[in-house]
Amino acid sequence: MPTSLRNTLLSARDLALTVLPFFLVAAVLLFVAYQWLAPTPPKKIVLATGSPQGAYAAFGKRYADQLQPFGITVELRYTEGAAENLALLRSPDSGVDIAFVQGGADAQLSGRSDDAPLDGLSSLGSLFYEPLWLFYREDAAQRLLKGAALNSMTQLSGWKINVGPPGSGVPNLMRKLLDANNMAPGDISALAQAQTPAVMALLAGDSDAVVFASAPESLMVQMLLQTPGVKLFSFAQAEAYSRRFPFISPVTLPRGVVDLAKDTPPSDVKLIAPTATLVARDTVHPALIQLFMQSAHQIHGEAGWFQKKGEFPSASNTERPLAKEADRFYRNGTPLLQRYLPFWLANLIERMWPVLLSIAAILIPLSRLLPPLYEFRIRSRIFRWYAQLRAIETDAGQRPASELLTELNDIEKRLEGVTIPLSYANQLYALRGHINLVRERLQSQRTAAVG
Repeated sequence: MPTSLRNTLLSARDLALTVLPFFLVAAVLLFVAYQWLAPTPPKKIVLATGSPQGAYAAFGKRYADQLQPFGITVELRYTEGAAENLALLRSPDSGVDIAFVQGGADAQLSGRSDDAPLDGLSSLGSLFYEPLWLFYREDAAQRLLKGAALNSMTQLSGWKINVGPPGSGVPNLMRKLLDANNMAPGDISALAQAQTPAVMALLAGDSDAVVFASAPESLMVQMLLQTPGVKLFSFAQAEAYSRRFPFISPVTLPRGVVDLAKDTPPSDVKLIAPTATLVARDTVHPALIQLFMQSAHQIHGEAGWFQKKGEFPSASNTERPLAKEADRFYRNGTPLLQRYLPFWLANLIERMWPVLLSIAAILIPLSRLLPPLYEFRIRSRIFRWYAQLRAIETDAGQRPASELLTELNDIEKRLEGVTIPLSYANQLYALRGHINLVRERLQSQRTAAVG
C-alpha cells in the first residue's frame, strides 16, 4: 500500500474514532426523543358514524377517502347515533378514537360547571348544521287536531312519534324541547325505532310523526321532503329555541330549494339546528387531528342549504373545549411546512424541531471537546515514547551505555512505523531530535569510561 494512502487511511481512522462517541450520544438522544414524541401517527383510526343510510356515514366515507392518500386507514363504525358514539368514546375498550356527535346529545353536559372534567374528550369544532326534521302525516294532523294546522310542539300531545333509538342523540334533545314547552315525556307516545324502520312505519301509517336530526344530504330527508301526504313541521319559535339552548341555531329551508320546478317546499320552513361536531379522545395523535381538520375544511367548507361558503368548520357551538391541534388549525390554517413538503416529512420536522433544538444545545458544547480529543489522540502516539526515553536517560551511569544505546536504537527503529498527520509532524521530528541528544550523551559517557 502506498505510504500516502496508508497515512490518509490512518488519519481518517483517528478522526472517526474521535467523533464516534459524539455521534453515539447524538443517536441515543435522538432515539429517546423519537420514542417519547412518537411523531409518526398510527396508520389506522376508528371513526364512529351513525346508521349506514345517514349523513354521518356518508361524511365518514368522505373522510376515509381524504385520509387514504396519506396512508391512513379510517375504519368506519356504524352506530345508532350520537349518544352511542359518546358511550363508545368514553369506553376504554371500544377502540373508537373519534366520532360524530350531535349538539345537545350529551346528557352528561347538562348542568355541568365549566371546570368539571370532560372524560378526556375534546372537540374538533362544528362541521355543519344538523336540523331537527319533524315529519308528520297530513291525515294524522287532521285526525288529531280536528282540522287545525300543526303550529306548535304543544299540539303534539297524544301523538305517536318515533324519536329514534336510545343510542341516537334525538331522544335527549326531544326531552329538552318538551321540557321547554312544559310537556312531560309521557305526553307523547314515544317510539324508539331506528331511522329506516321509523320512516317505513310513518309511511305505513303505524306512527303519526317521525323526528330525527340529520344533514339535508341524508337520503331519508331527501325522500320525505318529496313524499306526498308527508309534511315538515315549521318551528315558528326557532329564534326563541336558539336563545334557550346555545347549541341550537335557527335556520331556514328556503322555498323551492328541494325542487325548483315543483316549488318544493312551497314556502320557507323555519327549523332549529344543532351543529354536528367531531369529538375525539385526547389520546388521538396530533397529526391525525391535523389531517381531520384539513379534510373537514374541504368536506364542509362549501355552501349548502343552510350555510354559506366558508362558514364551516367552525370553532363555535362546540359545547366542549377544542383540541389543541384543532385550535391551531382555526388560528393558522394548514401548517406552513405541510403546504410544500410531503405530509410525513413536514409532520416529522414540526414534531421534532423543538427537541432537536434542545439536543443541539447539548451537543454544541460537547462538540468543542472533539478537537482537543483528536489532538490528544495524535500526540499520545509521540508522548508515550518520551517515557521510555526518560527512563533510558535516568539509567545512564547505572547501566552499561552499550545496552542503553541498543534500547535507544530500538525506539528509533520502531518510530519508523509511527504515522501521524502532517500538521503534527514537527512533534515527531522533535522526538527524533531528543533521541539524538540522549544518544550523544550516552556515547560521550561511553567514550569517557573507555578513556
